[in-house]
Amino acid sequence: MRLDIRYLTRFRYAAPVSESQNELRACPATDHRQALVHYHVTTEPASRVASYVDYWGTRVDTFGVRERHPELEVVAEATVETQVPVRPQLPVPTAALGDERFHDTHLEFLQPSPHVRWSAEVARAARQVAAAADDDVAAIAQAVHDRLAEFEYRPGSTEVGVSVDEVFASGGGVCQDFAHLAAAMLRELGIPARYVSGYLFTADDATGEDVGDDEVEVETHAWVEAAIPSWGWFALDPTNQQHVGERHVTIGRGRDYDDVSPLRGVFVGDQRHALEVSVSMRRLALAPLGDVGRGRSLQQQQQQ
Repeated sequence: MRLDIRYLTRFRYAAPVSESQNELRACPATDHRQALVHYHVTTEPASRVASYVDYWGTRVDTFGVRERHPELEVVAEATVETQVPVRPQLPVPTAALGDERFHDTHLEFLQPSPHVRWSAEVARAARQVAAAADDDVAAIAQAVHDRLAEFEYRPGSTEVGVSVDEVFASGGGVCQDFAHLAAAMLRELGIPARYVSGYLFTADDATGEDVGDDEVEVETHAWVEAAIPSWGWFALDPTNQQHVGERHVTIGRGRDYDDVSPLRGVFVGDQRHALEVSVSMRRLALAPLGDVGRGRSLQQQQQQ
């Protein structure tokens, strides 16, 4: 599936600010499931955009605006091609999780992180899920995912920073809460789990259902990936109880939300501001946004 994505963030400040320095994570990844075709960032006021790949493998675009400005607008346009990923077929016994090399390679995704810390109650729930599943790492990961079907999707009910324990106790939250809770339960069971940020082509994150139209307004979405020994990363979307598929677009991966937040920065001036964020997705585009030749060059750079 080919998808065009347009991400826009606009800050309107209470008074003109200066020395704005920012980091943007909005570029779709290129991996076994998707390929970046085109990507371009523009800002107003205009600025020079520099890029690097962070520790977790996510592209970061940096830019600064030194002069005083009453507004800041950031637009990231991308075209990406996705496909349905292969799912684990053969069982992998949990004993494989004890392999020393596997454990050391995935250590950072086994430990608590700023937004993935859990209590004894969450640990007990995770162990109960595992006890009822087959002795197969992918089956246990699937069982953790299925357990979160008992939680209610509540748009706008939480903010970044709510703890895993609060989400578990309240019985609901938003996509980032479900991803954090799933990661906590998986890590408790010794299964490495990482947080994934991106987009889902749907009009309703709660169901994840496809839409009849070829263009839709979406919000940033989140899901989780579990590491299966000798196989790879198994991607699951606990918010809508789906396996990650061709309508999911991955932007970044990390331990939790803090590693992949879309835009962060600092500026000098009155901190009061109004924020506008919008994301539109269009599928089955006949051609990438912008210049095709430039898009191919960016794709080649991303694959290196």
